[in-house]
Amino acid sequence: VQLQAFGGGLVQAGGSLRLSCAASVRTFSSYAMGWFRQAPGKEREIVATISWSGSSTYYADSVKGRFTISRDNIKNAMYLQMNSLKPEDTAVYYCAADTSYGSSWRLGTLDYWGRGTQVTVSS
Repeated sequence: VQLQAFGGGLVQAGGSLRLSCAASVRTFSSYAMGWFRQAPGKEREIVATISWSGSSTYYADSVKGRFTISRDNIKNAMYLQMNSLKPEDTAVYYCAADTSYGSSWRLGTLDYWGRGTQVTVSS
């Protein structure tokens, strides 16, 4: 499984960005997907996750109500719509995939990781 995240950039506070994650895999729907981020000098943190069919999602408290995770199992893609961005959202964002949708996401011990995309929010 190969994952590639893109769509990052520089945006002013209050603005929006949409991240995409393209997956090279035959059975994309067999993988739960999610986004993590890591800011300079900080530990990696979970942002949002989505189950295999998309019927179940999870959001970190810090992004709840502002970010929306979604997926398209036909296009083998996952998205993160980020609205009302804040300077504290500045980080490198990574997409990840795992066949399970359980504790591995809380622990960050996932099967596959993509290269990150930088999101910078200016104040």
